[in-house]
Amino acid sequence: MAFNIKPIDRLSGEKASEHINQLTKPLGSLGRLESLAVQLAEITANPFPSVCPPGVLVFAADHGITEEGVSAFPSDVTALMAVNFSSGGAAINVFARMIEAQMTVVDIGIKGHQVFPGVQACKIRMGTANFVREKAMSEYEAEQAISTGREQAAAMIQSGVKCLIPGEMGIGNTTSSSALLAAITGLDVHAITGYGTGIEEKKKARKSELITIALEKHRPDKENALELLSAVGGLEIAGMCGAILSAAEHRIPILLDGFICTAAACLAVLISPNVRDYLIAGHLSEEPGHKKALEWLGLEPLLKLQLRLGEGSGAALAYPIVKGAAKMLCEMATFEQAGIK
Repeated sequence: MAFNIKPIDRLSGEKASEHINQLTKPLGSLGRLESLAVQLAEITANPFPSVCPPGVLVFAADHGITEEGVSAFPSDVTALMAVNFSSGGAAINVFARMIEAQMTVVDIGIKGHQVFPGVQACKIRMGTANFVREKAMSEYEAEQAISTGREQAAAMIQSGVKCLIPGEMGIGNTTSSSALLAAITGLDVHAITGYGTGIEEKKKARKSELITIALEKHRPDKENALELLSAVGGLEIAGMCGAILSAAEHRIPILLDGFICTAAACLAVLISPNVRDYLIAGHLSEEPGHKKALEWLGLEPLLKLQLRLGEGSGAALAYPIVKGAAKMLCEMATFEQAGIK
C-alpha cells in the first residue's frame, strides 16, 4: 500500500506570503487568514490557489461494538441515515448545498443488503466485528477499505474538486475512534472517551472499560495503521483515511471535521507523515478525544461551535473561511494596484 505524497511546496508559500504583505491592509491584520492562505499555497504548489469547488465525501458503516450498548441509538440508525443522505435531508446535505459542494456518500460497510439510491455501493463487509470479542476486521479488509477511500477521493478530484471534506456515519464510531486514539497516543482511555451520541455517565464508564479490555486483548502496534484498524477500527474510518491520503497525493487541501475524521487523519499520518501538512482542522468538537487528536497532529481548529454530529458538518461550516483565505490572496488589490504609496 504505497502513497506518493510529496512535501508541501515552501517556495509557493513564500511567494504567497510576499504577495499578502503587499495587499491593501496593515501587515498581519487578517491574522490566521493569512497563514491559512500561505498553507493553501504550499499544499497546492500554487502561490494563488483555488479551493472551489469543495467535495464532501461521506463514508457509512456499522460497528459490532454496538452490541455492548455503547451508543444511545441502535445500529439500525446507520442504514436509516443512509436513506436520509440519499434523499438530501441530513445536516451535511444542507451544508453541502450551502457551500455548493459536490457530495458523494459511500456504503463501505452498512449491515444488510439494502441498496440506497444515490449511494455508492462499496461494501467491504457487513459492519465490523465486536472488537471486545475478536478483531474488528482483517488487515486485508482494512487495506481494502483504505483503497476504496483512495479511489472515491481520486474520482472526486478528477471531477474538479479542489478541497476535500471527509465525513462519516456509523453508530458506535466514537468508541472505535477513542480506542484508536488511545492506542496511538498512549493517553488514558478515560480522558479520551466521551459521550458520543449522548449516552449517560454509567454507559460512558462502560465504554471506557470495553476499550481498555479490547486494547489489552489485541495489543495493536501503535505505529501500524493496518494493525490498529484491524484490531479496533471502523470501515468508514479506514475509508476516510484512504481519502485523506489520496487528496494529499493530488495536492488537495483536506478540511477535517470532528473526532472520527481526525482519528482517520492520525492513521493517515502513520502511513505517510507528509500528510500532516495537508490537513486543516475545521472545528473543535465536544468529544474530549478530538482535542487530544488535534494536539497530536499539531493542528489548531478554525471554529469551536460545540458540535458533535459528524458527517463532515463542522468542516462544511468552516469551509467559507478557507475559501475566504484563498479569495483574499487571489483577488485583493495590492498597494501598487490601488495607486497607494
